[in-house]
Amino acid sequence: MRTRSGSLYTCGGTGESAAPVAGQKRKRSPAAAGEASGVRRKRQATGPDYLDGIPDDLVLSIFSKLAASANSPSDLLSVHLTCKRLNGLGQQDMVFAKASPASLAVKAAAWSEPVQRFLKRCADAGNLEACYILGMIRFYCLGSRSGGAALLAKAAVGGHPAALYSLAVIQFNGSGGAKSDRDLRAGAALCARSAALGHVDALRELGHCLQDGYGVRRDPAEGRRLLVAANARELSLALAAAAASATYPFASLPIGAVAGGAGGVTSSPLLSDFGWSLPEAEPHTANQFMSDWWASRGVQACAKKTDAAATGGDGEGELRLCSHMRCGRKETRRHEFRRCSVCGAANYCSRACQALDWKRAHKAQCVPMDRWLVGGAAAAPQQ
Repeated sequence: MRTRSGSLYTCGGTGESAAPVAGQKRKRSPAAAGEASGVRRKRQATGPDYLDGIPDDLVLSIFSKLAASANSPSDLLSVHLTCKRLNGLGQQDMVFAKASPASLAVKAAAWSEPVQRFLKRCADAGNLEACYILGMIRFYCLGSRSGGAALLAKAAVGGHPAALYSLAVIQFNGSGGAKSDRDLRAGAALCARSAALGHVDALRELGHCLQDGYGVRRDPAEGRRLLVAANARELSLALAAAAASATYPFASLPIGAVAGGAGGVTSSPLLSDFGWSLPEAEPHTANQFMSDWWASRGVQACAKKTDAAATGGDGEGELRLCSHMRCGRKETRRHEFRRCSVCGAANYCSRACQALDWKRAHKAQCVPMDRWLVGGAAAAPQQ
């Protein structure tokens, strides 16, 4: 017979079950249902969950150590997706405060609102590296001057060397304000604090300030000593990084013993002063983010002299990037950065970036301004 829903059932007795009919709804008997549930209970009983027996404070301590040693942001996310308990414990401030710099290495191509919330959560938990990275991104990339400066100040108060140096650059240039807002003495004081913590760029910047009497009393001998200390500090950091890496097994050999470099990697020009050939250090996460951010938006790090001469101008209405390729800082107002006094085409946010770029690339590219202006004027009638 057919029911109202369209299913079929047999009219036989209670004996042997009839053969199944197409379209017929089959119901599990109570005995079979009880047997299946018993098997499921037995399976759950045979595999105890040892994680449930570990106290929360111990799991949180393990989670914090994992966050401190994470090699990428995905390491933290994978733990959050393991189970509800780890997801709940992973929301504690203790975990975000211990997040390693590698786990905070966000890419400009992957920037989104969830990424910003993740960095903000780490910064609110007291992670100084997250404060510095998010502060630099907000100040130079997103245009939030006050919010970025506040995060940089929070990291600087906690003793973050890079944040102290970045605030010194902001004070030297008056970034985010007018030219009259520059405070050279405050910038020199911040730079000295960062240099005392071993920051290489701060050591180099303070050395040039002492040699030029910029924001401090002029002392060429002390400035030269700090420049030598910056090179020595850079050498020690490069040797430590090379020793921990298996990519450059001959990094501890002098220049003459390393033929052509490893894999065609350019060596740091400052290290050659000590007779060593080592690969150039990788830029900080914040600097790499800013460089990629502006590169994706078509902003060049430096203007070509040939283009400026051909157009008869030098892009006065544009805000320029620091010409040091590994910096990524951009002007917050016109004519904020210093220019090369010889060619006038390169712009630098600090003396440290100018010294690095001079030995890295600009020394071979720099041409006196009158030469390429005359060359551009001579080429204009021919066109």
